[in-house]
Amino acid sequence: MHAATEATIDAVVIGGGAAGLNGALMLARSRRSVVVIDGGTPRNAPADGVRGLLGQEGVPPAELLRRGREEVRGYGGEVIEGEVISAVPAAPSAEGDPRFTVTLADGGTLRARRLLVATGLRDVLPEVPGLARHWGHGVVHCPYCHGWEVRDEPIGILAVGPASVHHALLFRQLTDDLVYFTRDTVLDEETRARFAARAIRVVDTPVAAVESTGDGRIEGVRLTDGQLVARRVIAVATGMWARTEGLAGLELPMEDLPGGMGRHFATGMAGVTPVRGVWVAGNAADPSAQVGASAAAGALSGAHINADLATADTDAALAAAVSATAVG
Repeated sequence: MHAATEATIDAVVIGGGAAGLNGALMLARSRRSVVVIDGGTPRNAPADGVRGLLGQEGVPPAELLRRGREEVRGYGGEVIEGEVISAVPAAPSAEGDPRFTVTLADGGTLRARRLLVATGLRDVLPEVPGLARHWGHGVVHCPYCHGWEVRDEPIGILAVGPASVHHALLFRQLTDDLVYFTRDTVLDEETRARFAARAIRVVDTPVAAVESTGDGRIEGVRLTDGQLVARRVIAVATGMWARTEGLAGLELPMEDLPGGMGRHFATGMAGVTPVRGVWVAGNAADPSAQVGASAAAGALSGAHINADLATADTDAALAAAVSATAVG
């Protein structure tokens, strides 16, 4: 393990989800020394299966990550459990190649030439009593991740803002029984007409709670006037906030999502950032990416990191050769 070492690792990957592991896989296959730091809290942990991933449809999230860790280790990469409490730039090499110091909660440190941030994001639900207990099962957010599994069920949309309007149209494709709870949002007459044309019922009475059945399923949405609107599934657009713990020292730029719906790291092509030597991939940079897209982003970042290291290695070799010739 590299959890406390003086060796300088080619790349440290912060985050052990699909993006981080696929980035590490590309680096390990390029014979780079790579360490993945896995905090063990993947975003999709509550889900029964990964959906929309060709060749892996329905695989349990934990099983997909287990396979990924095995594959990275099979090429000489390391995956360690840990929490990053600090990642900061360190003094560069004599040739000006970047260096970073990563400190773990257990006191271990790692020295790295490059960093791939793949910390993912945190979904934030609206504060409705009884809602959170059903997250990942009866409460869903993505029609592509969960839509087929909740098809033809009585679905309720809990509005959180303008994004919920489009959310409703997507879930209407999956069921004929859809109710839109406006909560404290404004729904204009044009949108109401469009909803009516698609037989989407609109409820303006404020929501008091999500009620559960005796066996732990969703029973319905309780309104403040006491009425219970029977529903089996609740769809809600979550706030999506990139996980930034321990990364403040890198001073990576961030961007807000529209409507106050979250925040993510700002990146360029292949996840490059303005901080030399640091890339970001997966949901931390692209909150809407599903598992396949996150994995692809990690692979692309890993390839670009390897290319950057190859250039740096050649620059160092040339400098050494020139120095040796001069001495000789």
